[in-house]
Amino acid sequence: MAAQKINEAHEHIAKAEKCLKTSLTKWKPDFDSAASEYAKAAVCFKNAKQYEQAKDAYLKEAEYHTENKTLFHAAKAIEQAGMMMKEQKKMPEAIQYIEKACMMYMENGTPDTAAMALDRAGKLIEPINLEKAVDLYQKAAGVFENEDRLRQAVELLGKASRLLVRLKRLDEAAVALQKEKNMYKEIENFPMCFKKTTAQVLVHLHRGDYVAADKCVRESYSLPGYSGSEDCVAMETLLQGYDEQDEDQVYRVCNSPLLKYMDNDVSTKVSLLWFVIMVDFWPRCDNAATSDVLAKFHSSVRPPVCLYILFNFFYFFIFFAECQNNVKIIQTIKMNFSHCIHDCRFFSVTLDI
Repeated sequence: MAAQKINEAHEHIAKAEKCLKTSLTKWKPDFDSAASEYAKAAVCFKNAKQYEQAKDAYLKEAEYHTENKTLFHAAKAIEQAGMMMKEQKKMPEAIQYIEKACMMYMENGTPDTAAMALDRAGKLIEPINLEKAVDLYQKAAGVFENEDRLRQAVELLGKASRLLVRLKRLDEAAVALQKEKNMYKEIENFPMCFKKTTAQVLVHLHRGDYVAADKCVRESYSLPGYSGSEDCVAMETLLQGYDEQDEDQVYRVCNSPLLKYMDNDVSTKVSLLWFVIMVDFWPRCDNAATSDVLAKFHSSVRPPVCLYILFNFFYFFIFFAECQNNVKIIQTIKMNFSHCIHDCRFFSVTLDI
């Protein structure tokens, strides 16, 4: 079957080359027919799983569509060439072809198609290169925004925001979230504005910027229905607990249904916010409070295995030191553990916002 398809592909290529020849009665090459034959050849190579040859055929098709001034079809062919690179697991090359196709879509006056192609490219590259995926999603959002298609733009901007948080680029994530909220406000989707305010507060607190987090809540008072809402009360309570260093209050908010059950991924990471803040408060804890702190942590957070092992490692030494009633050892262990957690405090922050 594969051999038959390959032979068929070569027949189409021979026909394409014949279309390009000139003679006394045929002064110009037939680029349209040649492009059509190369498209058929590419499909045959693709069905035979000869992806490299299929890619070359698609590029030839694009070349002759360009000669024929049909940029949209040329862009489609180049995008298909990118898909052939994807089949060969050559993602960077695939993304290059798709980006080139998007430029041609824009040049042809079809920006919507360009934005959708950028979105597809982002999904392809996301598992292996988050930075590139962020760039593609932001470009796609920008194209949709220029076309006044804010609903599509804000969806793509949300994808970029999530990846920025995962990459620990929290300053950029905060800016992206603010832009998202402004778009939702413009299209009058106020419940999503409330959700983005919550996300902003969490990101700013992970950045250690209480002032910015408080400002986000205050600015949201102008949103219809926000003041006095469940979201508003929760964020006000969280900020108050953070400001007053009330770990119990922060713990209650982070484990409230509003945050804990938004999403499986979110609930775990929001609980980790309480843990990060708790580490800041730990120097105030006496030896008797250590067991309570540990019990809260184990009941509220399902941490990554490496962090779980690390926590229990320090717990063992604290228990040993308490048995020996050695206050100096306990203080040293707590200090070192606090520093260690601060060094890795962001690695698990992947809010689904």
